[in-house]
Amino acid sequence: MDTKKIRIFRAAVWRYYRMHKRAMPWRNTRNPYKILVSEAMLQQTQVSRIMEKYPVFIKKFPDFRALVSASPRAVLIAWQGLGYNRRALSLKKCAEIIVREYRGILPRDPAKLEKLPGIGKATAGSIAAFAFNAPVPFIETNIRRVFIHFFFPEKKSVRDEDILEYVAAALPRKKAREWYYALMDYGAMLAKTISNPNKKSAHYSRQSRFSGSDRELRGKILKFLLQKKSMTFGGMSKMLREPIPRVKKICAALEQDGFIKKRGGKAGVGVVL
Repeated sequence: MDTKKIRIFRAAVWRYYRMHKRAMPWRNTRNPYKILVSEAMLQQTQVSRIMEKYPVFIKKFPDFRALVSASPRAVLIAWQGLGYNRRALSLKKCAEIIVREYRGILPRDPAKLEKLPGIGKATAGSIAAFAFNAPVPFIETNIRRVFIHFFFPEKKSVRDEDILEYVAAALPRKKAREWYYALMDYGAMLAKTISNPNKKSAHYSRQSRFSGSDRELRGKILKFLLQKKSMTFGGMSKMLREPIPRVKKICAALEQDGFIKKRGGKAGVGVVL
């Protein structure tokens, strides 16, 4: 590995960060709970949306015990607008495990973090880096974009395993937190100024269309039930202008995932847990 190129790369990223670093509320805290919440929100959601929702969520649920005490319905209501509602329930389950097994203290070990609900290897690494300044190599969208742009400009199918070698080599051992902030800000800039380098990733896949999808309908049905608590399939079908069989199919999936359940034995009535 070319150490000179690594030094040049570091200098370029730091230089950009000093001039253009983004202000975000979760960067102003070292509180592990608040950082866990922000990382859960940042999975597959635009930063602009999180900037609005994060302060409200933290105010409503300021710590692990407050999140544990809250009902799933209350957590889902606070989560509305962020999408991928399963993350909200996973976050609540994380809080329950942390309070029960770790006395309310978020573990520092990425291997333990990775075992928590909804926390994969990359998110475990990011939590360890941001909450504890741990020098853990990990990859997310912006980081991948930066390393492909700098180190794999001609390669067409770049594996994350190859990128991780460069991530580890470039990582300042005592400044992991700030370095990852800098990488993400540089990656966000690249996303706006050049053709997406992530298309060269061996793991790249284009996200399916949201409009008209089952995922969109799931969100609409859940939103209705959060507001009304219960509704017949016929009522949902009429309001959503969707055929009853499709509404029933989506509701069955929501029930299987733990979001809703049949109520009172009345066929076609769903209620948020």
